[in-house]
Parts: sequence; structure tokens; C-alpha cells
Amino acid sequence: MNTKELLKKVRKIEIKTRRLSDHIFGGEYHSTFKGRGMTFSEVRQYQFGDDVRSIDWNVTARYNEPYIKVFEEERELTMMLMVDISGSELFGTNNQFKKEIITEISATLAFSALQNNDKAGLILFSDEVELFIPPKKGKRHVLRIIRELLEFHPKSTKTDIAEALKYLTNVMKKKAIVFVLSDFIADEYERTLKIIGNKHDVTGIRVYDEREENIPNLGMVQMQDAETGVIQLVNTQSRKVRMAYGKYHKERADYFKETFTKSGCGVINCRVDESYVKKLLGYFKRRG
Repeated sequence: MNTKELLKKVRKIEIKTRRLSDHIFGGEYHSTFKGRGMTFSEVRQYQFGDDVRSIDWNVTARYNEPYIKVFEEERELTMMLMVDISGSELFGTNNQFKKEIITEISATLAFSALQNNDKAGLILFSDEVELFIPPKKGKRHVLRIIRELLEFHPKSTKTDIAEALKYLTNVMKKKAIVFVLSDFIADEYERTLKIIGNKHDVTGIRVYDEREENIPNLGMVQMQDAETGVIQLVNTQSRKVRMAYGKYHKERADYFKETFTKSGCGVINCRVDESYVKKLLGYFKRRG
């Protein structure tokens, strides 16, 4: 992809996702993810309806009329996007790859953080951490995140979610809002996720294709494993083969849901042909 094409794609995603974050997600994001606490702002005269527990008795005694302390939410937060860029993300049967949906969701979340003056960072991972962009503020920084999501080429096609989560513990010492975006066709990350979930506010966003849930009867089909590169003939006429295929993906989906739920983390399931806008909004409103 040349520079002109890349800038055109970045601009297209910016226009779409920024409009969503400005008009829909900004407020929901703010109400869902709270600041670190309340910080003192000022003292003002008591007004009817104010909480009497906020009265500043020292100032009240000095002026012989009631005054209250006003506090503001200490808002600044850090959001980390952990994005799976393994080979299986380059799959899709409804005119869009899983990677494209993941990029749009990531951009929407990044712009929501920008609108709320929060920092945003990025970890791209396969079976290793391929790229780490430390959290920062600003539009230029968000656009850099989008560029990397669009054009970064991983060294590996495999997936290791646990390895990426371990890396997060090393680079993020303070509490962060963490979104893990993947198809979660993996396992053995339960132990690491539990540690992460105790420290950070974690949400897993599973993006998948309907053909991963059930394979149609297409006769003998040549298939390639996107992560290993192995090519083999598959008899999709066989009901046993189709059931085994569906069973494998259901087990991965169930493991994802159970593992994240047990670890106290949020769960969003989004099929490629579904509206991720509705999915995110529903999740934010449930949590808000």
C-alpha cells in the first residue's frame, strides 16, 4: 500500500469512526469508565438541594453561613488496545475481513478516549508482541494507531494471547482500561487473564465470521490453515466433518466467555456481518 492509498484509508476510517465516537460513544465511554477518584475543586455557598455531608464546617463557622466543598472527578485514564494480527484475522465471507472490523472498533474506541482527554496505547500481537505504542494523548497519536492497524505486517501468523497479556503486565504498572480484540481461536490464557483482570479494567471483544460457526456442504474443498499454512482437502459433504468443525469453534467461543467472565472481565461477541455499533453501545449502557 503506497502512502497516498494509506492516507486515504486512514481518512476514511477517521471520518466514520470519529463521527461515531463524537455523537454516540463519547458520553457512554465517559459514564462507563470512571476516573481514579474525586479531587477538591472549590468552596461555594450552600444551595437548596446540596448534600449536607459536603458542608465545609470550618468555612461555615468563619462566615456564619453554610458553605460546601465541591469535588470534580479525576478523569484522566489510560486505554490500551490489544489487537490480534495473526493470520486468522484475514478471514471473512461477508465482504469484510475480521481485521477490518477490528480496525474500525479500535479506531472508534481510540477516538472515544481522545474525546475524553484520555491516553491511548496499542499492542499488536501474534504469538509474540509485534508492536507496542506507549499511551499518549492527541489526534496525531490516534491517527498513528490507525495507520499501524491498517498497514502493519506481522512476522508471525500464529496466536498466543497469554504471551501478549504477560507483556501488558510488564509495560502497564498503573491501572488501565484494556480492550483485547481477537477472534479468540486460542486457549490456555486463563491464568494470565486472571492476573490482568485483578489489576486492570479488561474487556474482550471477540470478532468472528458466521462460517466459523458452521461450514456449509460444498463437497470436497481445499482449505488452508491461516496460521500454520497447512493445505488439505476437506470433505464438507461429511456431516461428521461439519459437526467437528463447528464443535471446535464453539469450544473456543465458550472458553473465551467463561474465562473472561470468571476473571471479572467484560465480554462482547460481534459477528462480522453484525453492527458493532449496537454491540458496543449495549455493552457500555449495561456497564454505565
